[in-house]
Amino acid sequence: MENNAVEILGIKIDNLSQEDVFKRVDIAIEEDRQIHLEGVNAGKIVDMQEDEVLDASVKNSDIITADGQSVIWASKVLKKPLKGRLPGIDLMAKFVEIAHKKNYTVYLFGAKEEVVNKVVEIYSDKYNSKIIVGYRNGYFDKKQQKEIAKDIAESEANMLFVGITSPLKEHFLHENKEALKNINLIMGVGGSFDVISGKTKRAPVWMQNAGLEWFYRFAQEPKRMWKRYLVGNTTFMYLVLKEKFKRS
Repeated sequence: MENNAVEILGIKIDNLSQEDVFKRVDIAIEEDRQIHLEGVNAGKIVDMQEDEVLDASVKNSDIITADGQSVIWASKVLKKPLKGRLPGIDLMAKFVEIAHKKNYTVYLFGAKEEVVNKVVEIYSDKYNSKIIVGYRNGYFDKKQQKEIAKDIAESEANMLFVGITSPLKEHFLHENKEALKNINLIMGVGGSFDVISGKTKRAPVWMQNAGLEWFYRFAQEPKRMWKRYLVGNTTFMYLVLKEKFKRS
């Protein structure tokens, strides 16, 4: 399967279509091996420059996709365009659908208790209750990590979706990867549970296509998101342009 990874600020982002990703994960499940899938956006790439654990978690994953529109912009600026943006929430939705069709199982880890409960209810109604073999909220302290990872592993789920903010979800997956080795797909999905449950609204399709989904999210939670989007995106643009001139 053709890949031709695109390197942006030291991160090799896989140049794959959605179908390429689904095929790779499906093969991994059939062969009973693990794939760690990571999506990157501008803010995460900026944070990786300072956070060694976050950097290691992303770079040691098996598939790295472009979750943010800024990453697509950067690939074009650097003259190595990626095939397109692959939002984590869209990949997750398709993976759950695949799980239903192929009798795979899912574990949901993250968000507030009422939010993850709602996601379980939605998927159980849409598909069936057997698809979810475990779930828990995303609030815990560091000393609980090993026990949580043990519970997830013992569920024998094929797919684990971690709906926790960065870099906490990347830290968890990196530090507990060995304990989770029997889970075929491990994937961080950020605030996806909030959107699926209806707690947070997703941007209209035209805004998604125009690369303005980040602005829609910022408008909903400006106090919480201003640093991630405004500062993070500006810093990312600066670093990409610096890299472009360096290559020139």
